[in-house]
Amino acid sequence: MKRHILPILMASAMVTASLSGCAGGAQDAADTEMQTQEETQENGENGEDGLESGKVELTVWAGDSYDESLIQMVESFKQEYAGNADFDITVVESSDADTRNAVLNDVYNAGDVFSMPDDQLYSLIAGGGISPVADQDLIRSSNLEEAVEAASYDGTIYAYPYSADNGYFLYYNKDYFTEDDVKTLDGVLAVAKAAGKKVSMEFNSGWYLYSFFGNTGLEFGINDDGVTNHCNWNSVDGSIKGVDIAAALLDITSNPAFAAQPDGEFVTGIQSGDIIAGISGVWNASQVEEVWGEDYGACKLPTYTCNGEQVQMASFTGYKMYGVNAYSDHIGWAHKLAEWLTNEENQTLRFKASIPIENEI
Repeated sequence: MKRHILPILMASAMVTASLSGCAGGAQDAADTEMQTQEETQENGENGEDGLESGKVELTVWAGDSYDESLIQMVESFKQEYAGNADFDITVVESSDADTRNAVLNDVYNAGDVFSMPDDQLYSLIAGGGISPVADQDLIRSSNLEEAVEAASYDGTIYAYPYSADNGYFLYYNKDYFTEDDVKTLDGVLAVAKAAGKKVSMEFNSGWYLYSFFGNTGLEFGINDDGVTNHCNWNSVDGSIKGVDIAAALLDITSNPAFAAQPDGEFVTGIQSGDIIAGISGVWNASQVEEVWGEDYGACKLPTYTCNGEQVQMASFTGYKMYGVNAYSDHIGWAHKLAEWLTNEENQTLRFKASIPIENEI
């Protein structure tokens, strides 16, 4: 049975996540990583399966995936392999957004296993900080094709996917909004304006602004080099042109109920009571629910008015994954642990722990 990546709170229309970072020298780095992995596995006393049987100390860097379910996964790993080695596994809360810099700045002291978003993968490959997946066939056959592609470079899988929840959607306070209100951005803004409240969205980010372009017929994608992007957002063909979207954005931002602000200020606004709806992702779910309680609501992105039409806002599919430090002292067990943390059972456990049943959409 395949352990498919479980999408969480994803919008109805999405595209493959854009990969950023420099891929130059990635193949040379890959060769070095393979050699490092082989040499490391030869060190120390090995058991029948080729893995060390003595003291094994591992550190897991976890960002958005850090919760009680992760602790359960680590404990079940230790139980599963209890007779194979003496494990000392430490879980450290570390922001996914900082993984790339933290690993490449001090790879020797970085986590043996680290959580990261897919857009950091190429930089980690080019910098020689990530070890290719140990069992390529297992990960390729056990996960969705798109997730494997996001974790790969030049046909080699470099990380272990565990979720597709790095997109964004609409949060709303059900004390103010009905299900019909949140179908359109016009409706959301009208309710917030009447209540003297605000609707939040990060507006100086291409990642978020893509939501207004994605379903207009204009094109955006990744070039054949797998790194750079292309788009035709200045096109004058089609029923919706770039200038039409620009006009729509001006209408939205001129609405007194709209708050263009960094994603980090979204939760602050909810806590103060100023924000009653906003576009963000699952990384803020627990904090939003803590404030709104039974009034906590979440749904797909609304439509917005553009050139007289209602256009469905779009989102990205963004994958989260675990990488293994190419310089881990116990690289074989580090791969075993990353594989364990992302297997079907643990993906399911994480999904159930992340989204309360009554708030699923």
